[in-house]
Amino acid sequence: MIVRSTEEITGTERDVAGTGWRSKRIVLGGDGVGFSFHETTIEAGTVHEFHYRNHIEAVWLVEGEGTLTDLDNDVRYELRPGSMYLLDGHERHRLEVRVGMRMMCVFNPPVTGQEVHDEDGVYPLVAVGNGSAAE
Repeated sequence: MIVRSTEEITGTERDVAGTGWRSKRIVLGGDGVGFSFHETTIEAGTVHEFHYRNHIEAVWLVEGEGTLTDLDNDVRYELRPGSMYLLDGHERHRLEVRVGMRMMCVFNPPVTGQEVHDEDGVYPLVAVGNGSAAE
């Protein structure tokens, strides 16, 4: 059994931040459960483009408001607390945040915790074996 709190993750290697966003990686690939689970916050007034070519991501918005745009199909969705979106087709997408967002996110395959978005907003696919990351 694994029990963790975001409080104990804060300030550790599981607490990763970029420009206008922060991700607390609660469950990672090294935990060996087949997915990773994150609490992600994104600042109000920011715009972010992502493209998870190597992962499926499910996102549940707990707090905040904004607009999600599917850049592959030019479709816009208004997001409010209780909204969920699933990037099951590896869609390129943009988040425009009006009110600071707090989201719970699941990635499959799991991330290791060391990934950084590249210039296209993509996380590289990093294999996990025996609890450690390997390229």
